[in-house]
Amino acid sequence: MASNKPAPEAPYRFVPEPGNDFGTGPGAAYGTDYGSDHRTDRGSEFGNGFRAGAAEPDRAWEEWNPTEESVRPVRGKHRVAKQRNGLARSSTVLGVGVIAAVGAGGMASAQTKPPVSISLPDAISDNLPEAKSLPGVGALFAGESEADKAGAETSAAPLTTAGITTAEAEQGTTDAGEALRARILQQAEQQQDSADAVAKEAEEKAAAEKAAAEAKKQQDAAEAKVTAAKKKAAEEAKKKAEALRLAKLAASYAIPTSSYTITSTFGEAGSMWSSGYHTGLDFAAPTGTPIKAIHGGTIKSAGWSGSYGYRTVLELEDGTELWFCHQSSIGVSVGQKVTTGDTIGRVGATGNVTGPHLHLEVHTPDGTGIDPMTWLRDRGLTV
Repeated sequence: MASNKPAPEAPYRFVPEPGNDFGTGPGAAYGTDYGSDHRTDRGSEFGNGFRAGAAEPDRAWEEWNPTEESVRPVRGKHRVAKQRNGLARSSTVLGVGVIAAVGAGGMASAQTKPPVSISLPDAISDNLPEAKSLPGVGALFAGESEADKAGAETSAAPLTTAGITTAEAEQGTTDAGEALRARILQQAEQQQDSADAVAKEAEEKAAAEKAAAEAKKQQDAAEAKVTAAKKKAAEEAKKKAEALRLAKLAASYAIPTSSYTITSTFGEAGSMWSSGYHTGLDFAAPTGTPIKAIHGGTIKSAGWSGSYGYRTVLELEDGTELWFCHQSSIGVSVGQKVTTGDTIGRVGATGNVTGPHLHLEVHTPDGTGIDPMTWLRDRGLTV
């Protein structure tokens, strides 16, 4: 700690009254000017070789104004602390400063600071006030008995509790550095917990989305399977219904002849046919094989018809006409009603033919010729 010398004050000098000798009287033993060149009778040297009792009637007295060159610095073992507001820095005041500094930092403790020893001259220390009487400082000092009781605790406790919260203090935390470290660790744990919670929430959300997608996939597959099963069942039901319908129709329809062979089909091209293609379905059979009515109806015409030879036309209720051609004989007459399976003629080779066969044609109500095989199969007949 740097030493500070006190700034000397200009001493007040008295002008002696006539007949008053400063070497005598009560004031002679002390001297009137501690900074003058006088000495006391005890030999104390305050000046430059003068004694208080020596009268100097011829010397003029005036106010002394010392300069920096005339003031001799105080040197020696003891150094006086610079005074502020009439109080010197004592170890107590210094301790308060240390407490304030450490409190602002919040990290230092009493164990980390070595003890500071400051000695003062008796003339200064005797005039210092007691530390307990200083404002804001006396509260730091307890009675002798309390100080003895708390001595061990004070030496082991940190110098300051700055930065320690009330909750931490209630838990017994006394070290500001450890409290700060604990708070940092707690904050880090909270941040980690928050990050873990976010990650867990994201994982749960992804798992839920994946489960929902899988459930939807399974649901779609199940629905597709059900749809396919329904479609298949519907198709089977439709086929079954069609089969029943054809079976019912087949009961009312019949194949026009027996012991036959299909030799020509509808639409075949060739020079043998005047239209350039075959307009019917040929059932080759021996001459005289019976020709039956395919379905019930009315005989519209029966007789010779040029290249068709002997032909019988059977008109059904819906207007469809069935032509039976190349017959060897006709067994019905115009206007006659026939039913399914009735014999209406016999197979022959009349007209433009190469051999005995039944030439069958089917015409719609508007006169358009269609494929006889398709028409027969649509009625449940197997040709």
